[in-house]
Amino acid sequence: MKITQSKIPKEVTRVTNTLENAGFEAYLVGGCVRDLLIKRKPKDWDITTNAKPEDILNLFKHTFYENNYGTVGIVSDETLEENLKTIEVTPYRIEGKYSDSRHPDTIIFSNKLEDDLKRRDFTINAIAFSISENKLIDFYKGQEDLKDKIIRTVGKPNDRFNEDALRLLRAIRFATELNFTINTETEESIIKLAKNLKNISQERIREEFIKILMSDMPMDGLILAQKLGILKYILPELELGIGEKQKGAHIYTIWEHNLRVLQHAADRKWSLNIRLSAILHDIAKPHTKRWNKEKEEFTFYGHDVVGERVSREILERLRFSKETIDIVTKLVRNHMFFSDIDKITLSAVRRIISNVGPENVRDLMKLRACDRIGMGRPKENPYRLRKYKAMIEEAMKDPVSVKMLKIDGKKLMNVLRETPGPKIGFMLNALMEEVLNDPNLNTIEYLENKAQELNKLSLEQLKQLAESGKIKKEQKEAEEIKVIRGRHHVK
Repeated sequence: MKITQSKIPKEVTRVTNTLENAGFEAYLVGGCVRDLLIKRKPKDWDITTNAKPEDILNLFKHTFYENNYGTVGIVSDETLEENLKTIEVTPYRIEGKYSDSRHPDTIIFSNKLEDDLKRRDFTINAIAFSISENKLIDFYKGQEDLKDKIIRTVGKPNDRFNEDALRLLRAIRFATELNFTINTETEESIIKLAKNLKNISQERIREEFIKILMSDMPMDGLILAQKLGILKYILPELELGIGEKQKGAHIYTIWEHNLRVLQHAADRKWSLNIRLSAILHDIAKPHTKRWNKEKEEFTFYGHDVVGERVSREILERLRFSKETIDIVTKLVRNHMFFSDIDKITLSAVRRIISNVGPENVRDLMKLRACDRIGMGRPKENPYRLRKYKAMIEEAMKDPVSVKMLKIDGKKLMNVLRETPGPKIGFMLNALMEEVLNDPNLNTIEYLENKAQELNKLSLEQLKQLAESGKIKKEQKEAEEIKVIRGRHHVK
């Protein structure tokens, strides 16, 4: 396997050159080498060296050193790419025991590259590359495992996982992201030591969980996590749906349905909020399962309401941001908004928009599309869903309402020193006609001045103008709605 040097940014090469020109060794290491070998764009750039932290700090102008493990961050002021703003440089090191299954008790800096590589988690992450010599250093046959698509620990799996229990979850995450398999000995160790994840902070678990969700095949990742006994330490509520059959149009168990809904969100490359909502939207079905004697079937009434609460508890436990929690729980709570499209009103659609927020309503529609596919339906976007999309666009656009005017009745009364009455209503409709003719006139200054002119007219004259404006408004509204519905191919 070879690395194409042209894929290595000049900012990275500048750091390794600076270290080597000062008499030190410098190697790319870890995920960036792995990704370069399999032709993926690295997300981070890590360098290992025999230079000590004080040496690194003296060689570079913009640095920070805020840890106990020797890693120095070198800040680049010449690049706009996020993954190149900080390049981490770590001295070769030997680590002591991990008493807490999270951090080494002691760190000893070394002068040997091999000492640094043997402490790493998986063989595919224990390959070093010298840019200046164009040479790969691979003591643990990581390149073979890359070719064979295997996740294998460096050394004995029990040792690696007892050092840092997060590696249990990282193994699953790498297998999911790379579409690799985990070798048998490593799998057996994961099952044996899964309970050690209890020692890991929820923040660290959340970050690995997010990476699984944002992979191309999150369904496979969660199935693997459940198989190896890891899922119960991330999302135990999800396992309650295993084997739980559903009714009617649902051909899958709750467990499989939730996974398929998530997978469709991934297939469409949709956002984290949609993927979280997808895996959580039916999370409360096992909690609300009841037997209906009359229908002779199980029901899940109120699972959306209970799901909002359960989802909030899960997301808070995993330390997601308040913004993410608020959005996802709203989507979960409102994912059952469908009813008869021939009876649903625009006011009901507006309530849905109000419940989830205008900025989130399109994500709600995407969640619904995922839900359909997760039920085994062949079409993501049937007539019923298109009709709802059209109604939402109509409700959100509100293209010809007097509400769009930059002046309202209260302001108009203040400007004209008038009391409430039909005159104000007539005047607003008359102003509406002006704006329909020329939207650029929809400014406070123009409308106030125009109102002063209209105030000189009689009530009958204002009424005639208002009627003319109303007719034009209705015509314009009909045209706008026709365009919107045509765009969604609905009547």
